[in-house]
Amino acid sequence: MSLDEQKPFDNDTEYHTELQKKEEIPKDKKKGRAFLSSISAGVLGSAITLGFVTFTDSFANDENVENQPKTEEVTTTPTGSSNVNATPVSTQTGSLADIVEEASQAIVGIVNIQQQRQFYSNTTQNVQSGTGSGILFKKEEDHAYVVTNYHVIEGAYDVEVSLYNGEKASAKLVGADPLTDLAVLKIDAEHVDSVIDFGDSSNLRPGDQVLAIGNPLGLDLSRTVTQGIVSAVNRSIPVSTSAGEWELNVIQTDAAINPGNSGGALINTKGEVIGINSLKIAQNGVEGLGFAIPSNDLVPIVNEIIQNGEVERPYMGVGLVSLDEVPHFYLPELPESVEGGAVVQNLDPNSAAAKAGIKVKDVIVSINGVEVKSSNEIRKYLYTELKVGDEVKLGIYRDGKPITISMTLTSKDSGI
Repeated sequence: MSLDEQKPFDNDTEYHTELQKKEEIPKDKKKGRAFLSSISAGVLGSAITLGFVTFTDSFANDENVENQPKTEEVTTTPTGSSNVNATPVSTQTGSLADIVEEASQAIVGIVNIQQQRQFYSNTTQNVQSGTGSGILFKKEEDHAYVVTNYHVIEGAYDVEVSLYNGEKASAKLVGADPLTDLAVLKIDAEHVDSVIDFGDSSNLRPGDQVLAIGNPLGLDLSRTVTQGIVSAVNRSIPVSTSAGEWELNVIQTDAAINPGNSGGALINTKGEVIGINSLKIAQNGVEGLGFAIPSNDLVPIVNEIIQNGEVERPYMGVGLVSLDEVPHFYLPELPESVEGGAVVQNLDPNSAAAKAGIKVKDVIVSINGVEVKSSNEIRKYLYTELKVGDEVKLGIYRDGKPITISMTLTSKDSGI
């Protein structure tokens, strides 16, 4: 008779006792299960032990990885049926460091020494006025040449060059071009063991890696290296120079450039100078904006300075001020079509302009048919499009009426 067919139990205890009897497992089956449990526990314990040992060995290997010899090349061999081929990877340890080490030997410190009159006596004293950077780029039998920014040595009574080996040498000014902020110095060749070459800046593209080497904040931080990329090329930046307002064509970089870096090198990953660090926007909230004069722009100027001691530029012999800076009552009324120009403020009486008949208060509005709207545009056209000996035609308004004057350009040490 089944359990369901039995009569009801007198109490819950009798009911549960009967259930336990029905569900009781034979002893031989219990022994089998116990045996399997023992085997499973042994296997599981062995697996845990093996895993722990493996983990411990791996951890020990990780701790000692720093002490293991580094390999120059790592190659992975494909296994199975995979079609992916691993490419050997070279560590190239120290490649940038080697470039920097070699280039740094041609980077020098520049010390601007000026004379200062003593307040309590009628004597003068030589004092350090400022510092900057420079680049050794050429060595001859007797002399070695250094290029730097003109503003680094401007007004100097004497210039001292601090070399890579710690020596200091007195420098002589070969020549300068204030308009492009460049100057060339020379020192005795016996002090120089290494020079650096100029590269082709026209090959630069935004994203190219560059290194800046110079002496930020003085010679105590000499030959500091900063790394960045070319942010842009062919930037035009307005600058004020001792020769007048000008627009420099520059390379923009995010490599850190600080006061004292001026005149230092911007080099590519070949170790070539592709620019001279010259400018930095130093305003609150502005970071990563440094500028360098491209090598292709400075090399012709440097060569001309070495050859002639100066850069020869066309000279008209007039002092100009932009039309928009002149009060309206100063000039006769001009036609509405005249949107800009430059007013002749003063005149060199022996210049080509004076001989051609130009007068004070003349308003120059074009050169060879090209409209010019400011004195800076006239200077830029004159220095980039023309040369000494060229004949030019100037479009001029005199007493409110248009005239044309022709003249032949000459040369002079100063600008316009």
